[in-house]
Amino acid sequence: MITTSLKLHGLVAATHTPMQADGNVNPNEVDNQARFLAGQGIKLAFITGSTGESAHMQLTERKEIIAAWGEASKKHDIDFITHTGGNSVWDAQELAAYSQEHGAVATSNNAPCYFKPGSLQLLVDCCKHAAAGAPNLPYYYYDIPVLTGVSYNPVKFMELAEKEIPNFAGIKFTNPDLALYIDALNYKNGQYDLPWGVDEWFLGALATGAQGAVGSSFNFAPKLYLDLIDAFNAGDIAKARDLQLKSVKMINILASKGYMSAAKTVMGWHGVDLGPARLPMGNLSETAKIELKNELTAIGFFDWATK
Repeated sequence: MITTSLKLHGLVAATHTPMQADGNVNPNEVDNQARFLAGQGIKLAFITGSTGESAHMQLTERKEIIAAWGEASKKHDIDFITHTGGNSVWDAQELAAYSQEHGAVATSNNAPCYFKPGSLQLLVDCCKHAAAGAPNLPYYYYDIPVLTGVSYNPVKFMELAEKEIPNFAGIKFTNPDLALYIDALNYKNGQYDLPWGVDEWFLGALATGAQGAVGSSFNFAPKLYLDLIDAFNAGDIAKARDLQLKSVKMINILASKGYMSAAKTVMGWHGVDLGPARLPMGNLSETAKIELKNELTAIGFFDWATK
């Protein structure tokens, strides 16, 4: 078992991948992206994950983004974890090795989801293969059954993974099942790190025992969630509930327009030009952008989202 002090506590921003207007990746914007997040109090970024559109990126493009984060993380004092997952565990292993070379503090991958692992053992075998690319870094399994269609009990996963993956550190838990979460969170008295991954349920996760979370909306509304954590820790549950309600309303508005494009649009209003969402996702029309701004303004978004 790897020895590490790393814990994905507090807010970990699941970052977008910057794109040019023509849909090609734009690694040059990563420096500005990292600068903005660091200025908002974000200390960790989870790159090239679901929010990062990695499922629609080429291997070489993912390496470009990893290398850019390797430079930006040192410059702006913000660490990064690389999601290496996809349908090829060989690509995942290669990306893990590349991430280790370029300064990542951990790696993570989701389950292959075209031909899915048909047993828990096969899932662990896939994760072991991916994690082996960066043997000196902590490894997190990225459990997101709503997108992968792969769902195994996380406690059973940990029982097997801790025996077979030497650098296993925990699970990025993107599943709103709080009963499952509290069981996994307390496995072996909390030996493993289980950052939460559903922004709309963050308060429930904190009440259940979460110490940290990885989320896409932490990019464009970090102050909201930092204030939510502070309110919860201070015992001001009424305020924490109000902040969580703001989160839900905000996410519902973005989702109604097309979440990925809407989120990237909002980041542009924050001064970080992330370009369009990549096919097969669509992008907002100019009319939809005006509607988005008006609806977010109506709930006070621009007053409480950022510093």
